Amino acid sequence: MRKTKVICTLGPATEGIIEQLMKNGMDAARFNFSHETHKIHQKRINEAKLAREKLNIPIPFIIDTKGPEMRIGQMSKKVNLIKGNKFILLNKEEMGNEKQATISNKNLFKCVTPGKEIFIDDGKIRLEVVNVENKDIYCIITSGGMVSSRKGVNVHDCDTGLPFITDRDISDIEFALENDFDFIALSFVRNASDIYQVRNILKKKYKEDVKIISKIENEEAVKNIDEIIDASDSIMIARGDLGIELPISQVPVIQKKLIKKCYSSAKPVIVATQMLESMSDNPLPTRAEVSDVANAIYDGTSVVMLSGETAAGDFPTESLQMMVQVINDTEKDINYKTRFNLNNFENVEKNVLNIISKSSVVAAFEIDAKAIVVPTRTGNSARMLSSFRPSSPIIAITVKPKIQRQLNMSWGIRPMLSKFIGEQKKLYENTMVLAEESKLVKKEDIVVLTGGIPTGSAGKTNMLKLHRIGDKVINE
Repeated sequence: MRKTKVICTLGPATEGIIEQLMKNGMDAARFNFSHETHKIHQKRINEAKLAREKLNIPIPFIIDTKGPEMRIGQMSKKVNLIKGNKFILLNKEEMGNEKQATISNKNLFKCVTPGKEIFIDDGKIRLEVVNVENKDIYCIITSGGMVSSRKGVNVHDCDTGLPFITDRDISDIEFALENDFDFIALSFVRNASDIYQVRNILKKKYKEDVKIISKIENEEAVKNIDEIIDASDSIMIARGDLGIELPISQVPVIQKKLIKKCYSSAKPVIVATQMLESMSDNPLPTRAEVSDVANAIYDGTSVVMLSGETAAGDFPTESLQMMVQVINDTEKDINYKTRFNLNNFENVEKNVLNIISKSSVVAAFEIDAKAIVVPTRTGNSARMLSSFRPSSPIIAITVKPKIQRQLNMSWGIRPMLSKFIGEQKKLYENTMVLAEESKLVKKEDIVVLTGGIPTGSAGKTNMLKLHRIGDKVINE
């Protein structure tokens, strides 16, 4: 079973092929709300819901918020900006072309001066400010290239005056909650208080079961990473903006450090942006891209993500297939027991759940268990097992469809949905039946079973049992 999970971003290129992506290994669907309208997203959401219901695959949905970002406006077509030419960032709404484009932040003119650099599309396009006239920013193109509508804009050391959560973000989050989304990926998080703002929104909407992914994409977030990890359910290393906000040479170092921090803190971590970027236009990736994906897996990332490759590229299915292939080949080379022994998990709290989870993984290594099986109400016990990165697959049994979907994005977990059975003996018997239905185990296989006794309460994991499939779980 493949352990590292894959997020695919849905967009124009995925129209009509979402079911195909699910069949080819997509574990979670990302909807980027920096682009397009609720109406267009609703169409994709409906297609994805129909596909996952037809295939009976618990694919979770992720809303990626626009956040306090800047973008250029609509372009008449994809244009080539030529080095040395003049270019204007307009304060009013007009169709863009090779000479001008609208800037979404109407206050940008206040914090730029002649000589200031402006970066477009993750720094592929660079402008130098010449002067400001009537709130329009006149520039010289210092690094040219092709550019299209709605590309991101970054400016170093510039107080843009944008709030962390905008009215647009609140509207988008409410729309996602109405469509029963499972995760919110927050753009441009700076500190823990940003995350608590969103938790308050979820609390008011009685949607506290929605998980928060904090995107790390600026220097302030890197400085405050410990409090952000503590306040978040998961972290996304968003390397596009991160490589603009900080020297690009620092990104690999930061990535490795953040993966290690999340790994040792038992928090899932996603590596994102430009993982197979060349496959947006080509049927095969570069060797460097393949190595990039493999290195993230070797380092212990929980999830890897495809962005433009699937959302707008020419080879969305091929990109996913390549990602899955790289994961499978890399995971075959990993000695999970050695990696486990090298990690001291110093930041993991010493409580009953964590100790039982760690002991379950140790037992699975020692007896070469075919699986670790865990019934879970909240998903926390399964996620804790996942954080220790066992070589055995984790079969998580839950009664809630949302928990099942959220666990589908957790490293090494196969989530199964069960009907609620309160009585202890029947609960564990049903758990073993579902474990067999997963096709990961069969009669006579040895598994590690962990859970709570007595049953009926969340957060009471206190039991570890070595069990042979086919035997009685609890003797009379």
